[in-house]
Amino acid sequence: MRADTLADREEFLTAGLRPVACRTCATTVLVKKNSPQHTSIQWTTDAATACPVFAEKVADGTHPALLDTCERLHESIAEAAREGLFAHE
Repeated sequence: MRADTLADREEFLTAGLRPVACRTCATTVLVKKNSPQHTSIQWTTDAATACPVFAEKVADGTHPALLDTCERLHESIAEAAREGLFAHE
């Protein structure tokens, strides 16, 4: 793969990602706000073990791939957005 193609790919995948910690359990994820409606979340750990909400759902039999989001983490990301963490530079 060409160097400029690799650089473009890296920029697309990682540009704008900011660490956000859940204000309930302190699990940290990387977040990018592409628009007010679109949020990209990149887990840096196994969600099913790092997040107590996900862990509980998995223990109850839900497959981790079917979990949409943790409401507590969602609220932490929303608060970070209100605080200006994702302001465009």
